[in-house]
Amino acid sequence: MHRHSMRGGNQRIDLNFYATKKSVAESMLDVALFMSNAMRLKSVLQQGPFAEYYTTLVTLIIVSLLLQVVISLLLVFIAMLNLNEVENQRHLNKLNNAATILVFITVVINIFITAFGAHHAGSMAARTSSNPI
Repeated sequence: MHRHSMRGGNQRIDLNFYATKKSVAESMLDVALFMSNAMRLKSVLQQGPFAEYYTTLVTLIIVSLLLQVVISLLLVFIAMLNLNEVENQRHLNKLNNAATILVFITVVINIFITAFGAHHAGSMAARTSSNPI
């Protein structure tokens, strides 16, 4: 099976190959964000329940992690279906729209995570533990 075929001097792109590459790239970005959020969660948990915005941050990070798992599963499922088959296109379009909406929600949640200071949690925990009073 050829990924590209020549027709009238123009190169035709195999939509399924393109969609699979796109899904793989999005999955790699999702893994990077997942790892970042896991480290943020660890830092917040190390600070303990008396830290400022502890419950809010833990909740937001866990929701973000769960959404990222759902997005990853959607992207894997999307990559498995053949976009070149007409009967799959409507279903794939719906799945792609759902993944896009979930990515948007995840981005908004991560903006709030940053706004509430989870990015400083690790450095604050380190300062607290290395400065005995």
